[in-house]
Amino acid sequence: MAVYIINGGNRLEGELRVEGSKNAVLPILAASIINGKNSVIHNVPYLKDVNTLINVLESIGCKCSFEGDTVIVNSTGDLDINIPEKPVREMRSSIILMGAMLGRFKKVKISFPGGCEIGLRPINLHLSGLRLLGAKIVESNGYILCECDKLYGNDIYLDYPSVGATENIMLAAVMAEGVTTIKNAAREPEIVDLQNFLNKMGAKIVGAGTDTIRIQGVKGFHDVEHTVIPDRIVAGTYAVAAAITGGRVIIRDIIPEHIKPVISKLRESGCTIYRYDKDISIIGKRRPNAVNIIKTMPYPGFPTDMQAQMMALMCISRGTTMFIETIFESRFKHAEELIKMGANIRIEGRSAIVKGVNKLKGAHVFSRDLRGGAALVLAGLAAEGTTIVDNVDLHIERGYENLDLKLKDLGADITKEK
Repeated sequence: MAVYIINGGNRLEGELRVEGSKNAVLPILAASIINGKNSVIHNVPYLKDVNTLINVLESIGCKCSFEGDTVIVNSTGDLDINIPEKPVREMRSSIILMGAMLGRFKKVKISFPGGCEIGLRPINLHLSGLRLLGAKIVESNGYILCECDKLYGNDIYLDYPSVGATENIMLAAVMAEGVTTIKNAAREPEIVDLQNFLNKMGAKIVGAGTDTIRIQGVKGFHDVEHTVIPDRIVAGTYAVAAAITGGRVIIRDIIPEHIKPVISKLRESGCTIYRYDKDISIIGKRRPNAVNIIKTMPYPGFPTDMQAQMMALMCISRGTTMFIETIFESRFKHAEELIKMGANIRIEGRSAIVKGVNKLKGAHVFSRDLRGGAALVLAGLAAEGTTIVDNVDLHIERGYENLDLKLKDLGADITKEK
């Protein structure tokens, strides 16, 4: 396993560009199946998860190329409806292939998804939505078989605004007969990006970014070219990196509106932040103020994917912060590792009470999930002494492109070793 070795205490200064969004490009890659033609996708981050999904597309018969930050997918011809088991077990996002394959080929066999250990993430909303479109679904021996003669538009109400369920239903519904309406849909920017990609290839979708999405099924699609939105979680992570080191960093090529809740909490912590059209400038305080409560919520609330990073910052704050995790029930695994570094954290169910300490101390810590791993890197930047973050390639590199090199360019003392 690869590790990051971090000698803490350096103040980050400079500027960096944020890569394309992992959570946007994965459903877009799945959507490239639908047109049966060429899809040219720009601003694609070079990540483990992206490479895994491209390998899956190739394994079922697509022709793919990845040069620079551009991926070209040719999905002509018949594709294998059996999705390989291993990547789906390892990467939950692979389940998004289900809606696209069902929409185009009316049949798909896929295993139940795995992914980060952050709690139960059932796919019942995905399956119930596809059933309402006319799919017959059989679950057996860890596999899901979805098939139908034809898909029909329907009114679908989601009990919870699940991002994955919203995306899977959209991908299937674009080829359904009639109109599909998704109510209580997820509102994340990545949903909007998926709508824009699908519409460019000939779909008729309106409403993404609101809680009601309307999809008029169509029969034919064409070639498409699209640029993926910047990654809001990566942007937020670098903003916290500036804050936790008392640094001064300009983050380029982002959409500031997408990280508005993170900017708000960082300002509460004492950071000075200037917003521009596509950039933000952040100046961290020598020691942050505690933020009273940070409660994760579906977009446009505070993102669960930024909870761990903000916890790292609050570990060295003046005062006490309560974290309330409403999305996943097991998303405090990074707290145990932060405690090894001297943090004062108490977990009570879905809440964590963090009392700030003067300094964190370097330790050998283990990444248990993607965002928790990023939080440990941030803690290491501010800690006294040397921090070793383990499981880098297993988790952190799934969602951050060259994290160590970008931090080094900002002045961090960080190296990667295998």
